[in-house]
Amino acid sequence: MITRRHFLAASAAAAALPSAVQASEDIVFDPTPQFVKIKKDFLPGQLLVLPRSFYLYYVTEPKEAIRYGVGVGRAGLEFTGQAVIQVKKEWPTWRPTDEMIEREPHTYAKFVDNDYVQPGGPDNPLGARALYLFQNGIDTYFRIHGTNQPQTIGHPVSNGCIRLANENVIDLYERVPLGTVVTVL
Repeated sequence: MITRRHFLAASAAAAALPSAVQASEDIVFDPTPQFVKIKKDFLPGQLLVLPRSFYLYYVTEPKEAIRYGVGVGRAGLEFTGQAVIQVKKEWPTWRPTDEMIEREPHTYAKFVDNDYVQPGGPDNPLGARALYLFQNGIDTYFRIHGTNQPQTIGHPVSNGCIRLANENVIDLYERVPLGTVVTVL
C-alpha cells in the first residue's frame, strides 16, 4: 500500500534525479524486482542506489536494469558516493560498529564491553547475504545485505546500509561479481 510518505519520497527523488531514471518508475513504490528502462547510460554490471526513492538498480544492458526495493540509512547515517564490492558472504556474521553501540547502547546491550559477534543465520540483521563496500581498498563498514525485518524495505531505518528482502539479496548476490562498482546518489 502506498503511503503519503512513500509518494512524497518517490516524487522528490524523481524530481531530483530526472536524468537517471524515468520518473514514471518511481511514482508507486513496489519492492518487487522488475526489469526497467533507465534514461542515463550506466555501464552494464554496475549498481545504482537511489536512497530517496528506495530503489537499487542492477544495470543489465545500456539503459536497462533490474530494480529492487531497498531500505536505507536514517538521516545523517546514509552512505553516498562510489564504492566497490570487494567481499561477498553468505549468512554473514555481524557485530555493530563502536559508533552504533555508542549511539544506541540499549539496543546493542549484548555487544557492550565484549567481543561478541553474532553468528550468521535467520536472526542475524545482515540476513542471508552481504556485499561489503570498499573505497580505495578500505572497508567502509557499509553493506548491501539482506534483512530479518523485511517490513523495513522502503524506509530509512538502517545505520547506513542498504538492505533488501532476503530472497532479493540472494538473487542480487548471484548476479554481481567481486569488483562491481556501486554508486549511491
